[in-house]
This record gives sequence, C-alpha cells and structure tokens, in this order.
Amino acid sequence: MDLFDRTRDHVLALFRIVIGFIFVLHGVATLFDVMTGPRGGKVPEFASWPSWWAAAIQLVAGTLVVLGLGTRYAALLCSGSMAYAYFTVHQARALFPIENGGEIPALFAWSFLLIAVFGPGKWAIDELFSRSRRKEAAAA
Repeated sequence: MDLFDRTRDHVLALFRIVIGFIFVLHGVATLFDVMTGPRGGKVPEFASWPSWWAAAIQLVAGTLVVLGLGTRYAALLCSGSMAYAYFTVHQARALFPIENGGEIPALFAWSFLLIAVFGPGKWAIDELFSRSRRKEAAAA
C-alpha cells in the first residue's frame, strides 16, 4: 500500500492531464473541424447554444485542467457541462448510458468531478502558487 500512497499525487496528475487533453481534443475538433471533425457533422456557428459554448468550454476549461491552473473550478465547469449534456441530450433517449449513447459525457462528468474534489495532484501551476504562498506564510 505504501507504493500507492507515494505515487497518489503523480497518478492523479497524470489522470488530470490525460482527461483534460482528451476533453480539449473534443473542443478543437468541434470548433476548428480538424481530426474527426465535430460530432454533429458541422462546425457550430459562433456563440450558438449549446454546441459552440460546449466546445468553447471543452477547449478553454480543458486547457486549464491540463495546465493545472484554476484546476478545481475549471474541472467543476467541465463536469457540469458534461452533466448538462448527458441530462438534456442523452437521458431523453433512454435511462442508462449504454442505451442512450451517453457513456462519454457520463465518464467525463464523473472524471472531472473527481479532479474538482481531489485537486490537481503534482505538476500543476496551482501547486507552484500554493508552494510560494506556504513559503511566504512560513517566513512571516
């Protein structure tokens, strides 16, 4: 168990970076019609609700999560946007994610909620700020 305890913050950081990066890729594909392109088939018009805003959240908040900057708030925004997508788009089709095609939004929503609750782990810009604050507090 000691190995798991010692590596916890590093694994959490890797989890944050990978989940955030995959989320960013969804936003990039939707907004810029690259890679596989948008899932809806065409690039949403600027500021159209909800697809453009969802993609903008994926790009901006996902990047913040990857960098570990404002991580908890960005992750909470990501989680909420995916919960919204699940309940407004997928839940109407059927009860369970396997039936309604909502596995990806459900997994993103819970993954980002986990990051919001447990924090960014190591290798986060947030960590640099909190370290400098701790040093200042210890010096005072």
